[in-house]
Amino acid sequence: MMLNNNLKYCREELEMTQDELGYVFGVSRKTVAGWENNHDTMPLPKLVRFSNLYKYSLDYITGLSRSNNNYKEVGKLNIKVVGANLKSIRIKLGLTQQQIADECMITQATYSGYETGKYLVTSLTLYTICLNHKISIYEIIK
Repeated sequence: MMLNNNLKYCREELEMTQDELGYVFGVSRKTVAGWENNHDTMPLPKLVRFSNLYKYSLDYITGLSRSNNNYKEVGKLNIKVVGANLKSIRIKLGLTQQQIADECMITQATYSGYETGKYLVTSLTLYTICLNHKISIYEIIK
């Protein structure tokens, strides 16, 4: 669940219906509604694509920022770079993998998989880390 997400506002500002946005991403209107109503989270690659297509900041879409001032185009997500950035930030914060995992309500093994680049971090985990530690999403996915 992405608290305070602005996806619905962005879509409406673009004068798009949920069906139209669903078509762009190859998903149903019901899936888009789930993203907008916090019943589900938009997968990170789709979130980045939305940001790039419509020039909305990732921090703004997710509700981490109240303004759309820091839009940056993001290239292809590099799972190893994202993992290394997660690890670097965690170490700078002086936290263990278990502490980050606990705050994100995931297992330490899952979080470890994100740091090692075995899995791409989920939008929800990324959002939680950024929200709790006042970090921009761009610091992690650059």
